[in-house]
This record gives sequence, structure tokens and C-alpha cells, in this order.
Amino acid sequence: MDNQTEDDRYFSSYASVGIHEEMIKDTARTKNYQRAIVSNKNLFHGKIVLDVGCGTGILSMFAVDAGAQHVYAVDKSDIISAARKIIQLNNYQDKITFIQSTIEDAQLPVPSVDIIISEWMGYCLLYESMLDSVIFARNRWLCEGGLIFPDVASLFCVGIEDEEFRDEKIEWWNRVYGYNMSPMKEIAISEPLVDFVNKEAVVTTDSLVRRFDLYQVQMNDFIEFESKLVLSCRRKDFIHALVFYFTVEFTACHKPIVLYTGPEARPTHWKQSIFYLTQPIMAQHDQDLCFKTSFSQNKLNKRHLDIKILQCDQSDNDKVIQSRKYTLS
Repeated sequence: MDNQTEDDRYFSSYASVGIHEEMIKDTARTKNYQRAIVSNKNLFHGKIVLDVGCGTGILSMFAVDAGAQHVYAVDKSDIISAARKIIQLNNYQDKITFIQSTIEDAQLPVPSVDIIISEWMGYCLLYESMLDSVIFARNRWLCEGGLIFPDVASLFCVGIEDEEFRDEKIEWWNRVYGYNMSPMKEIAISEPLVDFVNKEAVVTTDSLVRRFDLYQVQMNDFIEFESKLVLSCRRKDFIHALVFYFTVEFTACHKPIVLYTGPEARPTHWKQSIFYLTQPIMAQHDQDLCFKTSFSQNKLNKRHLDIKILQCDQSDNDKVIQSRKYTLS
């Protein structure tokens, strides 16, 4: 399938009510955006705002409530038809202009904007590859000294014990109705799971995989990158999987706001991304575990994410103990 077809499917998925209901009902997400925007009227008053991937237009309405002079709200999805009716019902039609287009093809009636707002994050932060669009908008329209909400994104990793679910998801294939179906394990283990992780399952400290400053980041910085991780074990236990989650920060706010999606946070619709290891690790208390990870956009569909995880010898990082490739699709 070509990328245009995949893009069409992607934008069509955002025309359904369910996905917007899930996002807006995610109060950790929506209220943090509301606080970051509406509680900082000094930043938004009289400003021209660009909403990248506006969906129903809720962030655009927050910006108007914060005093924005005008908001240009861009989205390729057909949900924009409903968004136009929403702003009419709420009397925001003189302050918000919707443009149905990809951001790359959009024609704005202004040469620049003062603020870019966007909720672009996907599973494991980078799934769906919408950060590309925010960076394009920044390079094309953001004025000198302009603001991005949010402006910092960080990806983290922790190790967890999850024997029960590993048995249900992977080891179960060893014996199915009396048959050995173990070749299915290779497929099952290579498919990441997006689910909520119980904070009690976390065995290690977290490790920063990559931090992105949205004022500085370039396309090549996130299309493909590698990171070295050190996870320190907080107790003696097995580690069955690595879990990835993210934070985003609104640092321009009077009181900086952080949206946190880790296992110890209030649940969000992003949940956490779980990658089961080929071989569980028997970890000792205070032991440091070393990993190398690589992230890249999938070659066939840029909105999918290819991840490789290598466990390395603690004393010799070039010695690989185990490795596995995954695709988040």
C-alpha cells in the first residue's frame, strides 16, 4: 500500500465519534491542556494561534477563552464538519477559522502565527508520526519568539514483572487444545501491547530514552534514533517486559504544567506501551541492567513505529545478551 492510502485511512479514523470521545473524556489530557491555555491569558491575549490537528476544535475554543485574537484550526479529517457546527453553537465562529487540509498543504491567510497548539502525541509518544506536522508548522509559520504548546516531550522506559500476562499472551501457545503451536510465540512476542501497567509491577527505576525540545528538534532527530538505557532494579524480581511512556511539558506557563502518562500516573487514553522480552531477566536488587534501543518510522507506513531492543552485558556494552525487533502498528 502506498503512503497516500495509509494517510487516507489514518485521517478517516479520526472522523469517527469514538476516538474523539475517548480523547476528550481523558481528563488528565484535556484538563492539562485547558489549564495550560486558559490559565495563561497573558500569553494568549491578542495572539494569532494555529491549532495543528484540531479535531473537534476544543483546544481552539480554549485558546479563544484565553483571549486569542484568532485561531486557525487545521485538520484533514471529515470531523471538521462537526467542528464547524460546534463553534457556531458556542458563538466562536468569528474567532476560529477551520481549514480542512493536511498542515503541509494548508493555505493560511496570515504570514505567521504567534502560538502553535497541538495534541500530536501517539502511543509510545511517536506512533502516528504527527510530530512531523508540528515541526512543519513551526518552520513554516511560527514567528520569531513564538510559543509552542506543549514545547517539551520526553520518552521514558521502565522494566516490569508480568509473568501472569506473559503466560496468557505468549507461553499459552506452547500447548493449544493438545497441539504445539509454539511458532505463534514469535509473532506474539514481537507485537507490542498497549495497556495499563499496574504500578506494583514496576521493578526498575525509569530511564530517559529521548527528550525533544520542540523549538529545536528537526525531522531527522525523531524519524530514526538510538539510545542507551540503564535500568536500576529496586528489588529482586523477574523482568518480563520493558514499558515505554512519555511526558509533555508546557514550560511557558506561569506555573509549568506536565502531562504524565507513566504507570504511576492518573490513567490516560495513551496507557503504556509494553514490549515483552524474548527471555525474562532474573534481576537482583540494585543491579543495573543495560539496554540499547532504536526507534524508526516504518518504511511501508510512516505512521507505524519500528523498535529494536537489545539487552547488553553490563561490563561490555558491545556484547548482546538478547535482542528483539518490534513493530507498533
